[in-house]
Amino acid sequence: MKYRIKQGSTLLLNRWEDAWNEPMFKQKFLLGMTTFIALLSFFPIFYQYIETRNGHVNNDVFLQLIPAYDVSIPIFIVTWFMAILIIMKAIQNPAVFMTFMYGFIILNIARIISISLIPFNPPTDLIPITDPIANIFYGNKFITKDLFFSGHTATQFLCFLCLQKRFDRILGLIATVVMGFLVLIQHVHFTIDVLSAPIFAYFCYVLSTKIYASEISRETEISS
Repeated sequence: MKYRIKQGSTLLLNRWEDAWNEPMFKQKFLLGMTTFIALLSFFPIFYQYIETRNGHVNNDVFLQLIPAYDVSIPIFIVTWFMAILIIMKAIQNPAVFMTFMYGFIILNIARIISISLIPFNPPTDLIPITDPIANIFYGNKFITKDLFFSGHTATQFLCFLCLQKRFDRILGLIATVVMGFLVLIQHVHFTIDVLSAPIFAYFCYVLSTKIYASEISRETEISS
C-alpha cells in the first residue's frame, strides 16, 4: 500500500514537473491565476452594483407552478462536493486544472456580460441561499439579480465537461440536473436561466480547450 501511495505521488509530481517545464504552460498558468484572482476581486463590486438597478419582469409560468422551499443545505452540499471533486482531479492532472480554470474564468466573464445586457428582477417569492462560503465573494448584501444565466447550474455542467473518468462525469451530470431543480425550487432563478446555463457552459468549455489545446493533446498522449 505504501508503495502504491509513493508511486502515485511520484506520478503526480512528474506530471506537474513536466507541465511546468513547458514555457507555454507556465505562461498560461500564471496568466490564468492572475485573471482568476482579479475576477474574484471584481465580483463584489459588480454584484453589489446590479442590486441597485431595476430590471425586467419575467413572467415564468413554469416557476409559478413550483412552490418555493428553502433547499439551501442540498444546494450547499452539491456545490461544494463537486468543488472538492474537481479540485482533487485538477491537482492530479494539470490538463484538468487548466481547462477548468480557464473555463470558469470565461464562464464568469460570460455571466457578467449576460447579466449586464439582460437585467431581470428576481422572482417575488425568492428565498435567499444560505452559503457562508460562496456569499463571501458577493459582498455585504445578498444578491438576487444575478439571474441570466444560472451560475450554480453552469458550474456543475462545466465540472461534468472537464472531468475525465466515466464515474466522475456521471456525478457531474447528476449534479447539474439536481442543481437545476434545486435553484428553481428555491426560486432564485427563472426557468430560462437554468435551461440556458449548460449551453453557455459548453461554449465556455470549448473556448478553454482552445486556449489549452496543445497541453491537452500532450497530456492525452502521456496518459495513453
